[in-house]
Parts: sequence; C-alpha cells; structure tokens
Amino acid sequence: MKNLVFLTGAGISAESGVKTFRDANGLWEGHDIMQVASLDGFKRNPDLVLDFYNKRRNQLLKVAPNAAHSIIANLESTFNVNVITQNVDDLHERAGSTNVIHLHGELLKACSVVNENLIYDWKTDILMGTTNKEKHQLRPHIVWFGEAVPEIENAIPILEQADILVIVGTSLQVYPAAGLIDYADKAKHLFYVDLNPAETSYFRKKIKVISKKASEGMMELQELLIKL
Repeated sequence: MKNLVFLTGAGISAESGVKTFRDANGLWEGHDIMQVASLDGFKRNPDLVLDFYNKRRNQLLKVAPNAAHSIIANLESTFNVNVITQNVDDLHERAGSTNVIHLHGELLKACSVVNENLIYDWKTDILMGTTNKEKHQLRPHIVWFGEAVPEIENAIPILEQADILVIVGTSLQVYPAAGLIDYADKAKHLFYVDLNPAETSYFRKKIKVISKKASEGMMELQELLIKL
C-alpha cells in the first residue's frame, strides 16, 4: 500500500460546527489569544482559561464528524493512512481513522501541571481544585503558545515516508506545524484542499490546489487518489 499522509487543520472541523481558532481580528470569542492559549495566561487567570476550555470541550461533545473526516477514514481500505492534525478535537478518531497524531494536544484529555507526562482521558469540566491522585492541579492537555510540540518528533518520520501528501483545511501559517511539509521529500503527489487556500508558490514541489470546503474537496480528491 502507498503511504498517504494528511495534514489537517481547523477548516476540516469547521463544517462540524467546531469553532475555528480565531477571528480575523485575532480574537477567540472575545478573548485575546494569549489570554487563553498561553502558559502565562493560565498563570494570570486560571479560572478564565479553564472555563474557556470547558466550553470548548462541552461543545465538542455535541458535534459529529463530517464527510471529510469519514472519507479520510475510509481511505484506510486502499492506502496506509496517517493523519497529522493541528486540531484538538477527536473527530478524526470518531470517523474511524486509526493513526492520528495531534500536534497541539487533545481537548478530551487533561494533564498534570506538575508532570506533563501524567495524562488522563477527560470529558467533564476542569476547575481549580480538580486534581489527580498525586494532588496535582489538572489543566487541559493542550499545547499553548510558547510550549514545546513533542509530537513533531513522531510526525517527521511519517512525512519522510509519505508517497502522497494531502493538506486539508489549514492556512499553513502556524509553525512548527506548517514547516512539516518540507519533510515530505519522497512524496510524488501533493494536494491542498481549502476553501481559501494560502499562497503555494513557495512550495518546493508542484501541488494541486482544490479550492473547496473540506467535505466537497475530499469528495473530489478521493476519486483522484484511487486512480493514482
């Protein structure tokens, strides 16, 4: 089987009702990004940050995967599929994808503020005073601005072995995730599905752009992939 790798971002989950990362003015539901997505913000106002992610988590539990997620999962019958996502939702997994790397963490997990390696499945609210058995305060298992992205090290070898690379629903502006494309030197076919695709002239390889929202673009792309 050919190695098919997907890099996915907020655009693939937007159709499911998951709110995208930020508005054009840089605010996330009225909050400055650094207030709710940085360690400094958490230290300054932990209650605000925890409430913000509690609302995100509660919303996530009410939405479902869309056609784009399902098509990616179904392609596992034809390709060796790996998904590397910037999204913190679990919609790829719920759709049936079995090999998913979350670069920026997972909303349905919590971790210790003392030991980041203590990670727990979590579907309820996290409050100040919510602790593990070691009495450590818990926080969302989210990679905030300024924090390391440990899953990058797991993503790079997968990209290096990609025969086909597909980018779906991302602006390619958030680093280090955007830089992962450079590791796909082996890939003979590159595709980019996005309703408002970013500039691609700087890519080292030719890339086919499908300027459609994720579900429509993936419906078109799956026909092309099967013929490769």
